[in-house]
Order: sequence, then C-alpha cells, then structure tokens
Amino acid sequence: MADKANSKIRLGEKLGYGSGDLASGLILNFFGFFLLYYFVDLGGLSPAAIGLMLLITKLIDAVTDPVMGALADRTRTRWGRYRPYLLFGPVPLAFCLVLIFSAPDNLGDTALLIWAYVTYTLTMLAFTAVNVPYGGLLGVISPSSRERANVTMFRMFFSALGGILVGALGTTLVRELGGGDDRLGILLTMSCIAAVSIFALLTTFFATKERIPPAPNNGSIAKDIRALVKTGPWIATAIAAILGVTAISARAGTAPFFFKYVAGDDGTPVFAFFDRAALFLTALALGQVAGVLLGFLAQKRIEKPHILIAAGLLKAIMITVFYFLPLDAVWPQTAVQFVIGIGFGMLMVLSFSMFTDIAEFIDWKTRRQMTALVIAASIFGVKAGIGLGSAIPGFLLDVTGFAANAQQSEAALMGIQLSFAIVPAAVLIPAAAAMLFYRLDRKTIAQVEEDLAIRRASPA
Repeated sequence: MADKANSKIRLGEKLGYGSGDLASGLILNFFGFFLLYYFVDLGGLSPAAIGLMLLITKLIDAVTDPVMGALADRTRTRWGRYRPYLLFGPVPLAFCLVLIFSAPDNLGDTALLIWAYVTYTLTMLAFTAVNVPYGGLLGVISPSSRERANVTMFRMFFSALGGILVGALGTTLVRELGGGDDRLGILLTMSCIAAVSIFALLTTFFATKERIPPAPNNGSIAKDIRALVKTGPWIATAIAAILGVTAISARAGTAPFFFKYVAGDDGTPVFAFFDRAALFLTALALGQVAGVLLGFLAQKRIEKPHILIAAGLLKAIMITVFYFLPLDAVWPQTAVQFVIGIGFGMLMVLSFSMFTDIAEFIDWKTRRQMTALVIAASIFGVKAGIGLGSAIPGFLLDVTGFAANAQQSEAALMGIQLSFAIVPAAVLIPAAAAMLFYRLDRKTIAQVEEDLAIRRASPA
C-alpha cells in the first residue's frame, strides 16, 4: 500500500498550492473579457486579425508547452523539479502582462498589430514557463489520487476566485482607475493583477513540497511524446477540455459586444456597483466555485467521466436557455449563467485531477515518468480552447460585418449571437461524447497507486 503518512497533505500546503492558480484565474479571465475589446473596440483593429493572432500563438504553444514540460521533468535542483520555476518566473511574467496593454496611443494599425503579436507571444511564453511547472507540481505533491483530487479542489477554488474578482471588480476598476479612459483603466487594472500574481506564485513556492522522487533517467523526449499520444484516456480528456474551454471562452470574449450592441447596455450599474457584464462574469465564477465543490464530492461515488458528460450537457442546455431569454431579463440571465458556471467548475476540477491520474497510469504502464509533459500537453489543450474560443468571435464578427462603435447590421448582430450562444452550445456536445472513451475507473487507479508505491519503495 502507498505510504499514507507521506501522501497526506496539510491544509496550509493545500491552500498554498491552490493560491498559485489565483494568478492564472485572474490573468486568463481578464484576457478572456478584455483582450479582444482592447485591440478591436478600443484599438480599431480588425476582429479577424486578432482572431488569427490568437490561433497562431496557440501553434507556438503547441511546441513550447511540451518542451517546457520535458524540461521541467528533467530539472534537478535543491528546490526540486518544478518549484524553481515558481521562484524565478513570476516577475518576468508580471512584466509581460503589463507590457501587452502598454501600447502607445499614436501607433498605426500595422504597428499596433505587431505590438499585439509580439507582446502576447512573450506573455504566453512567460505564462508557460510558470504554469506548466505549476501543473507538474500537482502530480508529485502526493502519490495518492485522492489527495491530488483534494488539492485540485483547492486549486480550482482559487482559479474561480480569480474569476469572481475579475467579474466583480474588473469593469469597475477599469472604469474608476481609468477615469473614463478604458485603455488606461485596463492597463492599471492589469498592473494590479500582475502584482497579485507575483505574490500568489511565490506563496506556492514557499508552501509546497515535492513528494514523488524523480526517475534517475527520464530517457528520450520523443519516446515520452509517443507514449502520451497513444494513451486513450489522455486523448479523451484533452478533447473534452479543449471544447469545454472553447465554449466558455467564446462567450466571455463576446460578452462585451453582446451587452453593448445586442442588449443595448451602456455600462450603468444594475446592482450596487455591478453592471450587466460584471454580473455575467461574477455569476459564472460563483457557479464555478459551486461546481468545483459538487464535482469533488460527486467523484467519491460516481466515475469522473460520467460526471463530465453530465456537466457538458448541462452547460449546453443552459446556454441554449440563455439564448431564448428576453434581452432585458437581467436576473434570469444571471441565474442561468450561474448554472453554466457549475458545469464549468465540474469540468475544470475533474479534468485536472484526471490528468494527474493519467500521468501515474503512463508511469505504471510504460515505466516512463513524465508528469510535467502530461500536464504541459493538457495545459496546451486548455490554452488551445482559450485561443480557439477567443478567435471565434473575432472571425464571426469580421465575416458578419461588425463595425466598432457603430450601429450594427442584422448580420453583425447575428454574428454576435452565434459566437455568444449557438457555437458554444454546439461544441459542448462532442466534448461530452469524448468522455465515453475514457477507460480509467477508480478500481484501475487504485491498482496503479498500489503497484507504483511498491515499485518506488524498492531499490533501483
């Protein structure tokens, strides 16, 4: 049996590890809502040009994420394999985050597009250098699948907290810090996020410990990748994660355009200091917290893929319901968005828990220890979903004739609705179907843990 004393994680360490994903939650939620708006509605660039940028940068991630994972797996320092990147990576990441929204006001369209490409690519490289090792750390924080699932719950709680903060305070901070200048408000708000991210990631470095010892020799990276892409459970989970995140990202990226041009919202607060966009984002994030908790509790009795199938169908149904609600039905829309968040929270907490199970399964089956590579490939899947979901509004707005800060045609309004509701609901169906091909049940994982504990305890 596994060494229970060695696998048990204290509450302080769970909180410390989870706090690191507060940084990711703040960054990705802020990007998801404000990036397209900054460069298209404020900067005047073509929606398709930014959509293409988001897709091209994901092609770069397709190379850099696995490379970073393989590099982290082979790192050997007195701090461990993955923790050093949480010590030295946060400051460069923070610098890049601020840089992307620091474009001079007098840049022409071509210069601004180049600025967007260069700074966003640098930001994603810096994000990869921190986030891939952070994910890899989850795989070695305990040899117990149950403990890793528990730690994942804390991680997803902090991720959702980032969404809550962006939803509740994002539009308000942009409005108040900018004094009516949204470009300045976005820059100053991101500066605050960058500072919080440094603190959160350093907290993870100091609070955590790596408990699974590294293999003496990791072997060939090419063989690691071949083993990974032949693993059916990883393929199924990656497809579900990519499409699930695509749906949520497409809605988040289209939300500013939906509320401004379709719903006719002028940004006036409708509840306390919350405008409609803030209610929309906050409801999603609060639902995500509830989904994280429900998913964690449900996986104790129900197989994880079965929960993800139900979560995917729930999101598809609720997005469709949202589409048919009256445009001025603020509170029904908020309630439906909360339920969508429940499904998203279940997806995130269970998929990341499943990725670490898959890493252990590959180690057990092939004797190849490649935790960070598995996590890196999985993080690329999530980032691909974010990129694809953020690109969808760009392409659909462009092809349907969207014009910034102008009266929109019927075709442009339909393009916004397609991106906001119809396409996201549609992609969730194959996301749920992918889970039918996930074959790792609780009995198999228990056997994997027991065998690996014996193997690791034996002398080489």
